Amino acid sequence: MKKGILIVFILFYAFSSFSQNELVSIAEKSNYESTANYNDVMQFVKQLKKASKFVGVENIGFTHENKQIPLLIISNPLPKSPEDLKNDKRIVYYIQANIHAGEVEGKEAALMFARDILKPQYTELLKNVVILIVPNLNADGNEKISVQNRTNQNGPKNGVGLRHNSLFLDLNRDAMKLETNELRAVITNVINRWNPHLTLDCHTTNGVYRQEPVTFTWMNNPNGNRNLINYMRDDLMPKVSKHLTEQYKIENCFYGEFNDMQYPDSGYVSYASEARYFVNYLGVRNRLAVLDENYVYADYKSRVLGNYALMFSLLEMAVKDAETIKNNIKKADEQTLNIGLNPQPTDLFATTYIGKPTPEKILVRTYEVEPYTDENGRRRMKKTDIKKDVWVDYVADYFADKSTAYPFAYLLTISDSKILDNLKTHGIVLEKLTEKQSFEVEEFNFTELKPESRINQGHYLTIAKGNFKTINKEFEKDTYLIRTSQKLGNLIVYLLEPQADDGLLLWNFFDKYLVPQWGNYFYPYPVYKILKTTEIKSK
Repeated sequence: MKKGILIVFILFYAFSSFSQNELVSIAEKSNYESTANYNDVMQFVKQLKKASKFVGVENIGFTHENKQIPLLIISNPLPKSPEDLKNDKRIVYYIQANIHAGEVEGKEAALMFARDILKPQYTELLKNVVILIVPNLNADGNEKISVQNRTNQNGPKNGVGLRHNSLFLDLNRDAMKLETNELRAVITNVINRWNPHLTLDCHTTNGVYRQEPVTFTWMNNPNGNRNLINYMRDDLMPKVSKHLTEQYKIENCFYGEFNDMQYPDSGYVSYASEARYFVNYLGVRNRLAVLDENYVYADYKSRVLGNYALMFSLLEMAVKDAETIKNNIKKADEQTLNIGLNPQPTDLFATTYIGKPTPEKILVRTYEVEPYTDENGRRRMKKTDIKKDVWVDYVADYFADKSTAYPFAYLLTISDSKILDNLKTHGIVLEKLTEKQSFEVEEFNFTELKPESRINQGHYLTIAKGNFKTINKEFEKDTYLIRTSQKLGNLIVYLLEPQADDGLLLWNFFDKYLVPQWGNYFYPYPVYKILKTTEIKSK
């Protein structure tokens, strides 16, 4: 062997040994008995960046306990910034893990995926994608690892972290109100900055019995783009499911809960459709998003490896479909911009909605169960060893039950720093009137305001009833104007509609502006709708 070739061989072997001996996840190192803490994750990220020129790291922000939230950026070539991706053929694929720090397999799988995507067999794949990974979003909750957390979960035996962050808030309920450092960091420095086409958000299920270790579904809020929803339902997700089964030998099905576990063929529901959930929030923004829910009763190793395989399957199918994905998103953005420019009476926003079955029944492999009553008198189900395969209606398509008109613009008559900050953090463009002007507007007048009876994420949610009235109103110079002809037009309407099921009114942002100090009447809602295309002097 020539001396030069020998040196290259020795260097390659040394690098391979480094990768195998050092870049090992805590799950692998512990024989799938433990999960990584904050320092473990930070060290892995540091070593991975050092090991490859195709890996970059950005700190997207800090948790409430001042821990860094690292973002891995992996591609060949590695973009220096999002500006490098203009007119780039690559898709941007974002993986988010540990939003609930008791659901840890996504964190372990994401680190393993980040390491392995750099191997020689993926050289060509890595040229066609920019991968973004936040492996440990809820770092504060992750540091509270204990065997007392999620005791119903099948491993890891040495414990997991907490669901909530250090403020006792659920990060996967914060996408609209943006009260946590963690979600604000993601929206500002991942979603707005890198604008991923496709996102995978990793979780673990909380109950229903099934045989498949991996389940997943897609964004389903009806105020997102229907063509994008249908593309996920009819095209990309079935491809991913098939690929995951055939290529990786991982049993999987679409995620849901049975209407009645004792009678599983009664129906199967993907129930979390509100925009507060991160995946649905991205759908409202006209982006593709997948909710991964790994089966809580599968062993820890199976959950990690199943999640790992899903990351690859989704990537491989998305790269094959990259042109279609980018075209579909472009059309969705154009449609949103055009609706905002000239809204028609048929352009509606769903304030309430109902779930309906998808066009095709799906196969779910479950178990027969036996009912019993627990010590608190509640009816429970106990799994038997009898396996049962069922073809069920999959309730995952949501359509409007009640709707309101989609406007040309909103006028905000209060200058509230918290409201303005929320809108700007989402990436919404605000203007101001340059002079006093009069417009025909829709004014919302309340007939009833009351809080929900149970506190939710630190809020007694505001339940509003009332009616719109068409009036002519004069607005002062510097009144805030929010046009809906923006790519985030659907999100704008969601946040500002008074009867939206996840808007700022619901989350108490407007409470102090709705009633007088004395008296039993209500002020009008301080957000006015301009329905028709109107000339407005603003800047």
